[in-house]
Amino acid sequence: MAAVTVLAPPASAAIAAAPRPSPYSFPSKPIPKIPPLSKIPSKLLVSSKTSTSSPSTSSLVEKEERIFFDGGAHYGDLVTNLLLGFTLLWLPLTIAAVSRAFFLRYRFTNRRVTVISGFTGQDRSDFPYSAIKDVQVVPRLIGEWGDIVITLKDGTKVDIRSVPRFRMVSDYCLLMADGASKGSLEQKTGSGPRGF
Repeated sequence: MAAVTVLAPPASAAIAAAPRPSPYSFPSKPIPKIPPLSKIPSKLLVSSKTSTSSPSTSSLVEKEERIFFDGGAHYGDLVTNLLLGFTLLWLPLTIAAVSRAFFLRYRFTNRRVTVISGFTGQDRSDFPYSAIKDVQVVPRLIGEWGDIVITLKDGTKVDIRSVPRFRMVSDYCLLMADGASKGSLEQKTGSGPRGF
């Protein structure tokens, strides 16, 4: 009996012989539906040092901070101001809209409101919901985006401009501010729920 050797075709021939999918064909698997932005859970972990019974030992306790809204100015604000920027009268407002679009971010979490601004994003303003006294909204265009004016308890007014979904964000701010003020009131008076 003679030994028969079987030679495999070279690897380049096997690759050339493989059928190539058409670049114009649809994918074989359906594309999954993407949930809306408000349904996407996002977590931000914050660690703070707390002391235990002995002062020499300290442990890091992680507190979970959930992001409700994180984004910049609405794109409609930029487009509208760019279109109106062809007039010399509207040019300063167009420059302000471009700077808002590129250098301004808003973040609303379950603990605080954060405004991040500046050329490098180093300017940051944080304030807790317990410091909020009042929240007002001003719709822009036909209500697609709007401005949120947050009045703090010390009298400071924070103007957050061109926020998408501004009504939902302002309702969330009021809800969290009411919850924070009730929580601090219960801590001061001790009228919170009590056990046996």
